[in-house]
Amino acid sequence: MIEPLVANYRGRIVKLMGDGALMEFASAVSAVQCAVEIQAAMDAANESLSEDRRIVMRIGVNLGDIVVRDDDIYGDGVNVAGRLEALAEPGSVTLSQTVFDQVRGKVPFDFEDLGHQNLKNIPEPVRVHRIWRRGTATGGASPTAPSPKPSRAKPSIVVLPFTNMSGDPEQEYFSDGITQDIITDLSQVSAISVIARNTAFTFKGKPTDIGSLVRQLKVGYVLEGSIRRSGSRIRVTAQLVDGATGWHIWSERYDRDFADIFALQDDISKCVVSALKVKLLPEEATSIARRFTTNAEAYEYYLHGRSYMFGGFGDRYSLRLARELFTKAAEIDPGYARAYAGIAECDAALWICGGTDISYQEILANSNKALSFAPNLAEAHASKGLALFLSGHVEEATMAFERAIELDSELFEAYEWYGEVCKNTGRFSKATVLFERAGELRSTDYIPLVLLRDCYASLGLQEQSVDAARRAFARIEAELIRRPNDAMAISCGAATLVSLDENLRAEEWARKATTISPDDHLVHYNAACTYAVIGRFEAALERLEYVFSRTPRVRSWLLGIVKHDVQLESLRALPDFQNFVDRLETDVSAQSEEHR
Repeated sequence: MIEPLVANYRGRIVKLMGDGALMEFASAVSAVQCAVEIQAAMDAANESLSEDRRIVMRIGVNLGDIVVRDDDIYGDGVNVAGRLEALAEPGSVTLSQTVFDQVRGKVPFDFEDLGHQNLKNIPEPVRVHRIWRRGTATGGASPTAPSPKPSRAKPSIVVLPFTNMSGDPEQEYFSDGITQDIITDLSQVSAISVIARNTAFTFKGKPTDIGSLVRQLKVGYVLEGSIRRSGSRIRVTAQLVDGATGWHIWSERYDRDFADIFALQDDISKCVVSALKVKLLPEEATSIARRFTTNAEAYEYYLHGRSYMFGGFGDRYSLRLARELFTKAAEIDPGYARAYAGIAECDAALWICGGTDISYQEILANSNKALSFAPNLAEAHASKGLALFLSGHVEEATMAFERAIELDSELFEAYEWYGEVCKNTGRFSKATVLFERAGELRSTDYIPLVLLRDCYASLGLQEQSVDAARRAFARIEAELIRRPNDAMAISCGAATLVSLDENLRAEEWARKATTISPDDHLVHYNAACTYAVIGRFEAALERLEYVFSRTPRVRSWLLGIVKHDVQLESLRALPDFQNFVDRLETDVSAQSEEHR
């Protein structure tokens, strides 16, 4: 009964332990959905049995670091899951806060917050949540026990992207930025469940039926609106819709000067909280009112930069333009933490996509400057994590990424970069979880799925690897419709096609990518991977030598990736490849000595 359900959610049963089992999944959403289906299946199987013959399970779900040894897994992540299982009532599912953060708003279940719990042999208290499954048993009740009273559930809301009514598509960044900040404000209210911004923005520009929307997202309320800007004046309309009736329970129109933008955002957020009749704690009110800048001009430059950065993580032109806008924001307000964090994020993304003129020292300096003004700024911790990894401080980098995710469980770059660090240090199981989440957060980005394919292959999970390759290639094709000569997308496509047994096409794509962008070390590296898989070993080694000789600043990164890249397995027994790795290790070691 259980094995097909686990397989259906792309999980695996690691081992059986007496009357229990340890399971591993690629994403928190899959783990939770499978756990609930298992309990539902057990309820159905027990229904016709007498009380003394029923098998009732407890399930605990956790997301955390693990150690992979042979086919087994160990570590704190496993230990916490075991303690959560022991804490669960018969027939129920308990989960840690880290899991709750990942699945909130994405699964159709009600949750009960059990608060912080002291778990045996776990040094710090863990915040625990329990899933209420409608129409199923909890706390030892019969399988036909009623669902919990609606009063248990928080009001849930989705904030749809506000419509740009300015008549100028260039103002789209402004309406999107205001929407994202309202989502952020409402997310700080503990009494409200808010749909993630990435999910909300999938509805941007689409005709939306409120009834269908609330059923799809399992929410009670929808906030929608529009923004019209003319010179220094802005007009914002907002309305809160009851999903059950379709009636407006609050609406307002604001005509303000642009300089009043922060007060306007505060008004909207507080009016929504009041209309939902929930309690706003004093510290939450303070948090909503706190802004990273009080300068409207700096804020506008920041919003404009953010729009380019969000739309261009693989586009160097967009990233450099975003960096200029963030720099301008920081010049206007030298204490603007988000502006410095934006500069650091752009530099980190530029480094990832081949910008060898970027130094990790500069990324680290801007990250630290942002954190000096705002210690809990998630994006600054993420950029700092990448800079620390590039400078050889893996443990500190891991702590920075974990902190970023703790502060913002929807921060794409934290999962993406943390996943790359885990992949390049051989922590493939952890990397799969991170890349799956990154792929969910940004549904058009192909990079997480390309790297996910490698991690599954490294773990020997061929079926999952091919599935990830198919998903990645679909996104690559979509990107190439938008930008037909994107060498990075073409080179990633080449390295993905070999996983789909399309070797001739892959070789053609690798040649095309290096022709379009002959100086890009990432394009040449992807070509090396492609040639290694199809058996053109000399060509693969030539591409690796090119990266080594032309881009000395990336040799530390290159060493980590060649040691763990599954697509280079066919080269490892070759003396020339072993010599290449030896030279690379010697060079990186010498560089490390110089920086001490």
